[in-house]
Amino acid sequence: MSGKPKLHYFNGRGRMESIRWLLAAAGVEFEECFLETKDDLTKLQKDGSLLFQQVPMVEIDGMKMVQSRAISNYIATKYNLCGKDLKERALIDMYVEALIDLNELLMTHTFKPADKKEQHFATIVDKATNRYLPVYEKVLKDHGQDFLVGNCFSRADVQLLETLLMAEECKPDILAKFPLLQSFKARISNIPTIKKFLQPGSQRKPPLQEKDVPKLMKIFH
Repeated sequence: MSGKPKLHYFNGRGRMESIRWLLAAAGVEFEECFLETKDDLTKLQKDGSLLFQQVPMVEIDGMKMVQSRAISNYIATKYNLCGKDLKERALIDMYVEALIDLNELLMTHTFKPADKKEQHFATIVDKATNRYLPVYEKVLKDHGQDFLVGNCFSRADVQLLETLLMAEECKPDILAKFPLLQSFKARISNIPTIKKFLQPGSQRKPPLQEKDVPKLMKIFH
C-alpha cells in the first residue's frame, strides 16, 4: 500500500469531499476506488478493511484509515496545514469543526423529504448568515491578514473555501453582506493547487442530485 493515497467511497461528495480538497490543496495526487453496489461495500467490510464497518476509507502510508476527521487530521499534519504551534492548531480545529457543522447542514439538504426542504433551506440560510459566516468575516477583519490563522495557509482556509462554494450553490447571493469573505474566496481560489482542483475535469465532485439518492441508498442501506 505505497504510492498515491487511494480513496474508497461512492462517486460523489459526502464526507470524502473535504479529504479530496485537503489532498488537492497539498498538491498530492490520489486515486479513487468507487463503491458502485452494496457488494462493493460488503467486500471491504468482510476483508477487514473497514475498522468500524463504514467509509470513507483512505489507504495512505501503509494504513487503511477510517473516520473522516482522523483522516483529515493526519493529512493536515503530514502536509503542514495545521499551524505552527499548539495554539494555532487549536484555532484551526475550532474553525474547522464549526465549518463541518455547516457543511453537514448543506450536505443533508438533498436528502430531506419534499415537505421539509423549504424549512431546512431556511435553517441553512439563517445559521450560515447569522451564526457561522459573521465569525469568519470578523476573524479576517480583526487580524487583517490573508489567511484565517497565523497568516499561513492551513486546513481552515481549505475548509472555509469548500464551504463557501457549497453555500453559494445553495444560495448564490449568500455572501452579499460579507465582503471580506468574498475577497478571501477569490484569493484562496487562486492558490495554484486549489485553482487546479477547481478546473473542469478535476476530481472535485459536483453537488449531489436527488436522482442520485436512490442509488446511494442501495449501497448503504
